[in-house]
Amino acid sequence: MGMSVTISAAGTQDAEQILKLQYLCYQSEAELYGDYRIEPLTQTLDELRAELERGHCLVASLGDEVVASVRGTVDEAGTAHIAKLIVHPRMRRHGLGGRLLDAIEQHFAADPGPTAKRFQLFTGHRSEGNLRLYRSRGYEQIATRVAGPRLTLVTLEKAA
Repeated sequence: MGMSVTISAAGTQDAEQILKLQYLCYQSEAELYGDYRIEPLTQTLDELRAELERGHCLVASLGDEVVASVRGTVDEAGTAHIAKLIVHPRMRRHGLGGRLLDAIEQHFAADPGPTAKRFQLFTGHRSEGNLRLYRSRGYEQIATRVAGPRLTLVTLEKAA
């Protein structure tokens, strides 16, 4: 009998697994843009733990292994900033990224704290798989920002 992936809220006890997964997942992004100094590859464990305490994070687990994650925060204006949606390379193209994105949107739409009025995220202009996923979930491009000689960040948003 195979195991199924479960999605749950992450805690600081998951930080080490999330950081290792983040490092693995962002290798392809670093290669795509020719920059291995991007923040997801330089973030420390202490920085990640602090980020987890400030916001909300979900993990997708297969048994005891964290195979995907997403995190975010809601600001005072009601914008849910969704970040670092990562899926283990062997688990990609099975709908897990979409499931996590849906789950974090649902969390922020129902959160008793500041309720999300809109969802916002960003990705690199060459990250076609990410852009395809976000657009398929109703996100529309609202801005671009040159972040370096090889990277333009594309900001996408949708109403809650």
